[in-house]
Amino acid sequence: MQRGSDRLSVHKDDEMKHELQGLIRSGHPTRAEEWHDPEPGADDDPDVALGPVPARGTTGEAEAVRFEFARRLGRTSFPADREGLLRVLEDRHTPDGLIALAEELPTDQTFHTVQEVVSALGLHPTT
Repeated sequence: MQRGSDRLSVHKDDEMKHELQGLIRSGHPTRAEEWHDPEPGADDDPDVALGPVPARGTTGEAEAVRFEFARRLGRTSFPADREGLLRVLEDRHTPDGLIALAEELPTDQTFHTVQEVVSALGLHPTT
């Protein structure tokens, strides 16, 4: 018999692992009750190291910007012009750095994908 410092039984431990599988696989909360989900970060929270939107000219900038735009815009935002994308970003409380990048988009172009948005900003993925 092993005597450890486990506070939970083996059965309870397995049950908790099973509950977390949906969250781990999907990358977002999977509960039906919204009050179970953790609160998102506040606008005045400090940025983490390197921030969600890297500075211009850094390695992997195109991939990081594409990822952040994809997180905020989703598939339903397209096709859209610059003003439409800015509206969606502001409605979804996007950080100022990402909105500033979106403001640099050309006004006479319609975007169909996030990749078109990133390419219009002059960012190209590193190979």
